[in-house]
Amino acid sequence: MNAVDYQSFADAWENRATIRTRPRRMLENDDKLIYPLSRQQLVLSETFLRECPEQRDFALVQTLYKFINDVVIFETEIVDKTARSIAKNRFPVPFPFACRYDAMTVVIDEDYHALVAMDFMQQTVALTGIEPIELPDQIELSRAIPAAMALAPDHLRAAVELICVAIAENTVTCDVAAFARDDSVKHSIKGLMADHLLDEGRHSGFWARLVRIYWHTASDADRQCIARILPVFISHYLTNDIQQAFDLRLIGALRISDAARDALQREVSGVAFPINRHHPLVANIVRFFHSSSLLDSPCVQTALSDYLV
Repeated sequence: MNAVDYQSFADAWENRATIRTRPRRMLENDDKLIYPLSRQQLVLSETFLRECPEQRDFALVQTLYKFINDVVIFETEIVDKTARSIAKNRFPVPFPFACRYDAMTVVIDEDYHALVAMDFMQQTVALTGIEPIELPDQIELSRAIPAAMALAPDHLRAAVELICVAIAENTVTCDVAAFARDDSVKHSIKGLMADHLLDEGRHSGFWARLVRIYWHTASDADRQCIARILPVFISHYLTNDIQQAFDLRLIGALRISDAARDALQREVSGVAFPINRHHPLVANIVRFFHSSSLLDSPCVQTALSDYLV
């Protein structure tokens, strides 16, 4: 895709953006789950089910708080930063005005998503009386993007940043879609995820198109350099040490015996998806590499061979 071929989604944003079209979502006081069981394996463990099943809702509420905290960090510190730089024409990779206009809608959307997430945290505290335990001040991307950019020469750091953010936006879109389809959770939370998905579907395509525009202009040498960096980014992005540290902190907040706590900590410490083609998020990442045209390049195919079927 050439920059001149870019078509703005301004009309779609005006007519469909959640900040334009959605009322405030209110958390229900019903018997539905506040967070999917499948996304917090701790509450499904043999030790948890035997020792403290009555603390399931406490654990799920705390996991929702972490999810909300992750959303706020992702939207305001990662995506907002790059999108705002593009919108204000301060990004080292130049884009035409139509791209910059759409980037500003992404800024608005993402900051609104963070606001809605914070509202849900307030509502959850008020409904449950459960205050959040200490929440992480970083997400995996907070480390993965700087690690990847540090490997790039100066003239490619912005391009690496762009591609990393685009990978993350496309990955999170698929993750939110799975959340939005879970019928076990409260209707308001499913609605929140569906609203988020409506915007993120537009964003994921936006970022993929920006990467296609950049990649079309990149030299072979630059493509090869970036290709070598991609596996480093993926390996940092798919680590689970932040999640594991949170789970250990959550176990520490449970009202259980020391023996049960030790058993849960051992179980959590042994859980990690291998960072290879079988990781549940890799299919989403590979799908982005197809849609952005990066995977058309032999150097990217070679660099990502461990992740391709």
